[in-house]
Formats: sequence, structure tokens, C-alpha cells
Amino acid sequence: MKTRKRSNAPIFWGLFGAGGMLAALFGPMLVFITGVAIPLGLLLPAGTMSYPKMLAFAQNFIGKGFIFAVISLFLWHAAHRIFHSLHEIGIHAGFGAKLLTYGVALIGTVVSAVVLLRVGF
Repeated sequence: MKTRKRSNAPIFWGLFGAGGMLAALFGPMLVFITGVAIPLGLLLPAGTMSYPKMLAFAQNFIGKGFIFAVISLFLWHAAHRIFHSLHEIGIHAGFGAKLLTYGVALIGTVVSAVVLLRVGF
């Protein structure tokens, strides 16, 4: 009986899918709020994105979770998309490309977790 090597592909596809869903649902809203509405004073009060309010958001457990999910899942989604785009345009770097793309996502995830934990509660 032949044993098959287990693949780690479902993990990366799951992170890609979760990041894609989050990017589709929250990405445009985040760009609009932080890039258009707040700078132009549209729809939201002037102090909405003030430092004390954003610090309080980052110190809240739910705020930390949201910030971590957005950063890490966006990174994993981008890494998976870049890795497969390289393959589609003919760059078959194999393990090196996988290490570079997913390694950057892993480092970004760890750094965001450390920074969010250092902000405190």
C-alpha cells in the first residue's frame, strides 16, 4: 500500500480564501474611510480617527482581533495570489518563491501580533 505525502495546500488556500473574503468585504470600506471620508471631513466627525481613539481601539480585545485579522489575512491572501501569479507568468521558482512569498506573510503576521500585544490592553 502506497502512502501519500500530506499536502499543506489546504492551509494556504484557506488563508487565501479568508483573506479574499475579508478584502472584498472590508477593503473598500477601509480605503474609503481612511483615505477619503476622514481627510475630507465627509460623513464622520473630525476626531473619529484621532490618536487617542485609535489607541483605545487597538487596546480593546475586539479591536486587536479586527486589526490582526485584517493585517494577517490580507498578507496571506496577497502572498498566495503573488505566488500563483508568478507561476502563471512563467516564473517557476518552486520552493524559493514559496519561501519568499509565504515567509513575508508569516513575518508580517508575527510582527503584527507582537506590536498589537505590546500596545497593551
